[in-house]
Amino acid sequence: MTKLWGGRFAGGPAEALEMLNASITFDMRLAPYDLLASRAHARVLHRAGLLDDAELDKMLTALTELGEAVASGGFEVSIADEDVHTALERGLVERLGPLGGKLRAGRSRNDQIATDLRLYCRDHARGLAADLIDLIDALVAQAGAHVDAPVPGMTHLQHAQPVTFGHQLLAHVQPLLRDLERLRDWDRRAAVSPLGSGALAGSSLPLDPAAVAAELGFDSCAANSMDGVADRDFAAELLFVAATVGIHLSRLGEEVVLWSSSEFGWIELDDAYATGSSIMPQKKNPDIAELARGKSGRLVGNLTALLVTLKSLPLTYNKDLQEDKEPVFDSLDNLALLLPAVTGMIRTMKVNTDVMADSAPRGFSLATEIADWLVRRGVPFRDAHEVTGAVVAHCGKLGIELDEISDSDLAGISEHLTPQVREVLSVEGALAGRTTPGSTGPTAVRSQLAVVGTALAEWRVWADTKVVPL
Repeated sequence: MTKLWGGRFAGGPAEALEMLNASITFDMRLAPYDLLASRAHARVLHRAGLLDDAELDKMLTALTELGEAVASGGFEVSIADEDVHTALERGLVERLGPLGGKLRAGRSRNDQIATDLRLYCRDHARGLAADLIDLIDALVAQAGAHVDAPVPGMTHLQHAQPVTFGHQLLAHVQPLLRDLERLRDWDRRAAVSPLGSGALAGSSLPLDPAAVAAELGFDSCAANSMDGVADRDFAAELLFVAATVGIHLSRLGEEVVLWSSSEFGWIELDDAYATGSSIMPQKKNPDIAELARGKSGRLVGNLTALLVTLKSLPLTYNKDLQEDKEPVFDSLDNLALLLPAVTGMIRTMKVNTDVMADSAPRGFSLATEIADWLVRRGVPFRDAHEVTGAVVAHCGKLGIELDEISDSDLAGISEHLTPQVREVLSVEGALAGRTTPGSTGPTAVRSQLAVVGTALAEWRVWADTKVVPL
C-alpha cells in the first residue's frame, strides 16, 4: 500500500476513483521542489529532536539520491502513486525503510503542495522575466535602428499623424515593462511559505516554520495555517500576469500581421520565422504572430478556469485544488515556447523604410500640423480645427495631398493660411516638432531608448537573481 491515507480503509480504491483522483501524471514536475522542502523539513525535525544526527544524515543522503534518480528518469512512478508526494515518500521508504516514514511528521500533503507550487511559480517567474527582457531587447534594437524612420501613426486603423517607427516599437516595450513590474510585485506576495501549516491547524510538534521559510528562500511563513493551505491567490495572480503578457503579445502579433501584409508592406519576416502554404508557393505566412494572438485566448482561459475553481470554495483544502496546477503549468509552458519565437521574429524582421516613408503623409496625416500652426499664431483651436477641416475637404475634392494645395487656394479658405504654413507640411518637420517627453520626435525617442536601456540592465539583475535554492 503506497497511499498516504490508507489506515482506516479495508480495501483499495476503485479503478475509476484511482484514475480520477491521481495527479501523478502532471505533478511530478514538482518533484525537485518537493525534495527541496523535504530536506528543509528534515532539518527542522532534527532541531526539534525528532531525528538524531545519524538519522538526519541518512535522510538527507537518501533525498539527494532520490532526486538524482528522478532527474535521470531512473525513478519510475505509476497511477498507484497518486501524486508526487506519495511517489517520493515511497522512494524514500524504499531507500531507508521505516526511517523514511518519519519525514511525514508535522506536515501534510496540504501544506506540501501549497509550498511546492509556490516554489515552482517563483522559480519559473524569473524565467518568464528573462524571456520578456529578451523580447524587449529585440524591440529596443529595432527601435534604435529606426529612431527617425517615418511611418503613418493610426487611430481606428486610419492614418492619423506621422510617427517614427522607433516610437511605435517602443510603444510595445512599455506594456512589457509593466509586466515585469507585475512579476516583481507578485513575487513579493508569493514569498510566503505555507510549510508548517499542516493539514489546516499547524502542528503540536516543536517545529520552526520561519526557519523553513528562510531556508526555502521565502520572506516569511504563513500568518494563518488555514489560509496557508487554502490560499491560491498567488497562482491566480501569476496567471493574470501571464494572461496580460498574452494580451500584449497578441497586440504586437496583430500589428506584425498587418505590417507584413501586401497592403502595408512595412516589414518582411525572415524565412526562419515564417511559414509557407501547401498549395500557394508564393505565400510567406506570419504564423508566429498569429499564434501570439491565438495563445492569448488560452492564457486568458487558464486564468478563468482557476478563478472559477476557487470561487466559493470553503476553507481549507478541498480536492478541487488539484485543478490549480495544470493551468499554471500550461500558461508558463506556452509562454516559454512563444516568447523566444516572437523575439526571434522581431529581431530578424527587415524593415522597409522607403515604403513606410512614402505612406507616412498619406491620408492627410499632416492636417493636425496646420491646426497647431494656426494656434501658434493666435487662432483659437476651435477655429483652427474648422479651417483645417476645410483645407482637407478641398484637397479631397481635388484628389491632392495637403502639401500640393496652391497658395491661392489656401488664402481663399482662410486669411490666416499664409504661404508660411508650408513650413509644417512635411513629415520631417512634423516629427522634428514633437520634442516633449514621450512624444514621437527622434530626440524624444532617443531619450526613451536611454531610459529603457537603463531599466533593462536593472531588470536583468533581478531576473538572474536565484530565489529558490535548488
